Amino acid sequence: MLPMPIVNLAEVSKMLADTGQRVSVLWQEPESLVFVARGREYRSEFHINPSDEVMYMIKGEMRLHYRTPEGKEEVALVSEGATIYTPSGVPHSPRFPPDAFLLVIERKRREGEVDRFQWYCPKCDRLLHEESAVVSDYRADPVSKAYARFFDSEAFRTCGGCGNVMPRP
Repeated sequence: MLPMPIVNLAEVSKMLADTGQRVSVLWQEPESLVFVARGREYRSEFHINPSDEVMYMIKGEMRLHYRTPEGKEEVALVSEGATIYTPSGVPHSPRFPPDAFLLVIERKRREGEVDRFQWYCPKCDRLLHEESAVVSDYRADPVSKAYARFFDSEAFRTCGGCGNVMPRP
């Protein structure tokens, strides 16, 4: 990839804030994917990525919810200027407000690799639903698409264990 890209993260963050866009893909190459994400008003799913991720908090603060191998939900606080490594296969949910910005570095998906999105019951913590998608172009914002499918279905949002219905955001 020549010339090698130099990106001003403050300018990209400002563009996302000004346009209301959620994601700006800086580059997608055969072995790497780098993007800046703007926070969301609400995020409840856990993403299971087929590759490792490195996240750098450009502006603001993030609570990275993740699930341990035993299934317990834990939270890591990532302050502005800090970075965190998330291994492939770890269910994680980066939660940060719309005025915060995150740089994400990961391996581009290989052919046939699947991203998974899981929701858990906020009352009893039972798995409610899982969405799967092959993500060949991250500019398509797979998180928003998974959200739309989940929240458009009351059946997906209804817990088979306790009967609680996860409300729409």
